[in-house]
Order: sequence, then structure tokens, then C-alpha cells
Amino acid sequence: MELLRAEREQLLEEKQSYLREIDDLQHQLQALLRRYYGRSSEKMDPNQRLLFEDLIDKAIPEMPEDRAPDTEAPTAGAVPKRRGHGRRRLPSNLEREKIVHDLPEEEKLCPCCGKLRHIIGKETHEQLDYVPAKVKVIEHIRLKYGCPQCESNASPDGPQITTAEKPLSPIEKGLAAPGLLAYVIVSKYGDHLPLHRLERILQRHGIDIARSTMCDWAAQCADVLGSLYDLMVREVRQSEVIHTDDTPVDVLDRNRNQARTGRFWDYLGDQQHPHTVFAYTPSRSRDGPMEFLKDWGKDKRVYLQADAFGGYDGIYRGEAGGQVTEVACWAHARRKFYDARHSDAAASTQALAYIRLLYDVETQAKESVQSAGIDPVSEAQHFHEQLVSERYRLRQESAVLRLRQFKEWLEAQQAHHGGPVLPKSPMGQAITYALNQWDALSVYTTDGRLAIDNNAAENALRRVAIGRKNWLFCGSDNGGHTAAVFFSLIATCQRHKIEPFAYLSDVLTRIAATPLSQLDQLLPDRWRPFPTPSN
Repeated sequence: MELLRAEREQLLEEKQSYLREIDDLQHQLQALLRRYYGRSSEKMDPNQRLLFEDLIDKAIPEMPEDRAPDTEAPTAGAVPKRRGHGRRRLPSNLEREKIVHDLPEEEKLCPCCGKLRHIIGKETHEQLDYVPAKVKVIEHIRLKYGCPQCESNASPDGPQITTAEKPLSPIEKGLAAPGLLAYVIVSKYGDHLPLHRLERILQRHGIDIARSTMCDWAAQCADVLGSLYDLMVREVRQSEVIHTDDTPVDVLDRNRNQARTGRFWDYLGDQQHPHTVFAYTPSRSRDGPMEFLKDWGKDKRVYLQADAFGGYDGIYRGEAGGQVTEVACWAHARRKFYDARHSDAAASTQALAYIRLLYDVETQAKESVQSAGIDPVSEAQHFHEQLVSERYRLRQESAVLRLRQFKEWLEAQQAHHGGPVLPKSPMGQAITYALNQWDALSVYTTDGRLAIDNNAAENALRRVAIGRKNWLFCGSDNGGHTAAVFFSLIATCQRHKIEPFAYLSDVLTRIAATPLSQLDQLLPDRWRPFPTPSN
């Protein structure tokens, strides 16, 4: 009997082990299917949150309300008002062509008395039309001047001839003018068009330019703009808060039969240094961020907001030469709880509800500043200062307490604390990740300049994700560095609501004649278009 009982216990343990392994494999399968075929949104059904509202409300006091007494708070699950989908007014700066539609001469006569009718008004409506881009040839004519007196007197020094100076060009003796260069750059690195498509587009204009030629143009322009890129890097390194993230990209290697994996990193400067800089590395080793952030924070305490990639650990330990504090990302932590919803729906939903309460604090801070009537566009600096102050106040009043309650709940769920969640389960792994990162996840409450998540850096990397679905790979490591330069300039232009084509065509025209001491005036946040001469 004892032998049979022992065998039974062993079989039950093996069964439980197999069931856990099946659950784990199903979780991995669901995660892969969602990654490739599912929606990227991680929205939670608002009705699920209602299951735990009583429990959370008992654990955590009500958050102080700053709304006006006559303002009605939104109810749970309420759908926010959306902007209308009606026709919007067309921009006033667009060129307008007026076409007058008149009556035929026979219809201008009054049908009653037969006399000629007069114009008493007009009806106007607008249509938006598109005029295809055109390619033109700029012919530079350099006038020569000579002295007829010297020619007639047969001066021993020969005729004194002077030729007008040739304007500086971004590519010496190059065929492409700055406008065409800017068009190629923005099309590939801003609109993600592969060069073979650009080749066909130009052929429709009767221009035959090989994709290899356009690739060379991009590389030469990246060299020309390299000093401006280096200046942007130095500006970002002066920030006290930097967001960073990375994403892979396939890179061709002539020494191998298949592509290898390179890496793009982005670094977002703070409000005082508003630049988005990309860097390329041949691998994901820690050398990339260590080199970029070398000596950053040497003279003062700074904050780096990133994911839990181990390559940043040396930076936090001071191995890069700076005093860098780790700020973790609640979006990453939330994603793990969301992915565990199929294996443990109840615990997953309750964890998501706790995290939703943390984000509610961020929403209230923003709404509080907006309700004060500060325009986030025209008064950007003042808006940011007030938002920083309000964030800090509300986080200290509410988020700190909610974090403490959430941590207690997480610890109570763990099996070694008597909870129901096994460590190897998807929910157990999500809890372990959150608790291991807890100190870094809580740092954001200590400074209003810090964000609750690293979504800004993730969103900036979307241009790479969209691009690699079109151009598929980088041709070489040099191609990766070229792309990093243009991604940086275009992303920073978009950050400041600047049209990238106008910016690049102007900068490529002026940069060769701009002294290094004045190069900062060409940075996107300080750039002003060169005034055109009036007629």
C-alpha cells in the first residue's frame, strides 16, 4: 500500500508539472499569436474593473478632487466625447485658384420682363486639389568680367578676368540640388519609401536616376549633416532626464550568407534640450548605451528611463562615469500582467485595475493644468512647469499610497507568502518582474519631470518598425549610421511641428556656408527659414 501511495503521489506531481508546462506553452503561443496577428491595444474592459472597485476603494482612500464644483466627474466606462467628422476649414495659407462660373448669355435675361438681370451676390465653395510634383533644372550661370583697357594695351600680366563665385553645394559637383536631396531623404527616412520605388517615381517625370546613386547621395548628405547631428547628441547629453529604447534591424553582411541583426537606439532629451537622437550599433551589447552616455551625469544626479535591459545596469552602477538613477517603465510592467490574463483572469484584471489607478493620477494632473487655461502650445514652457508641479503634488498625495497598497497585494499573491500564484506561471512571472523592478518603478513619484512610463521612447522607434517593413534591411553598418542621422533630424522636426522637407532643403543649402560657431542656429528647435528676397 505504501508503494502504491508513493507511486500515486509521484504520478500526481508529474501530472501537475505537465499541466504547468502546458499552461506555460499555451501562454507563449498566445503571446506569439497576439504579437503577429492580434491587436496591439492593451485596453481593459471597463466592466471588469467594476469587479474590484469596492475592494480597491476600501484599501485606498479617495483621491482628492481638484475639479470645480459644477464640473461633473466622468462615470466609469463612459465614452469620451470625440471630435466631429464633418468637413474642416481648409488652411488659409494654401494657394487658391478662383474659377468663376457664369450663366450663359440667354439665361441672363429675365423670363418675366425680358430685361438683363444684374449680379446680386455669389455662392462660394472650396475643393482641395492636388498638383503633382515637378522636376526642374537649375542652370547656374557665372558671369565673367574682364578689363578692355588691359586687353587693348596687351598687359604683361594678361587680361584681368574675374568670374562670379560658384555657390556652395552640399555635394561638390553633384547633380542633385538641395531640394531633390531633401526629397530623397524625407521619402526614404520619413515616408519609408524604398529607393527602388523612388526610382520608379522619378522615371514618371522622365528622370532616370539609379537607386545606387540616390544611396550615395544619402550617405554624402549624412556626412555633411554629421556636425549638426553631433551637436544634437551633445545637447541631449546635457539633459537631466533621458528616455531610451532600442529595436532590431536586419543588416546585410558580405561575409555571411544571411543578414545579421543590428540595433537602433533612441535617446530623447528633456524639455530644455528637446531633441530626439538615434544611434546605430552592430549589436545589442551594452557598449552602445555605455559609449553614448559616457560621463553623462558626472556633475549632477540625472535620470535614465528605460526598460529592464541588463545592458543599462553598468550605467546605473556608475561605470559610465555618471550618477544615473534608474527609472523603470510601468507600461512594460502592465504588459506582463495583461499577457497573463488568459491563465489567471481574476488576478490579472485586479493588477490592471491597480495600475489604472496610477495612470488616473497622471490624467488628473494634466486635466488640472488644462483647466487653469494655460495653452500647451503658445505657453509651452509655462504649461510644462505647472504640469511638473501638479504631477509631483498629486503623486505624493495619491500615487505613493496606491503603490504601497499594490505592492502589498502583489506580495500576498506569491505562493511563498501563502498566495495562490505559482512562481513559474505567467502571473507569477509578472509579479516577480514588478517586485524586482519596484524601486525603479517607484522613482517617478519623486520628481514631477519624470514620466510614469517610457512610451515616448517606444513611440519614437515606430518609424524604424514601419521603415523596416518597407526597405526591409540596412545595406551595411554605414547605412545604419546614415539612417540614424536622418531619423534624428526628421524625428526632432516632427517633435517641433516642423515640415521636414522645408527644413532639410533649407539646411542643406546653408550648412556649407555656416560657421561652426553659428551651427546651433540650424538645430530644428532654433531653425528659422532663410528669408527669401522680396520682388
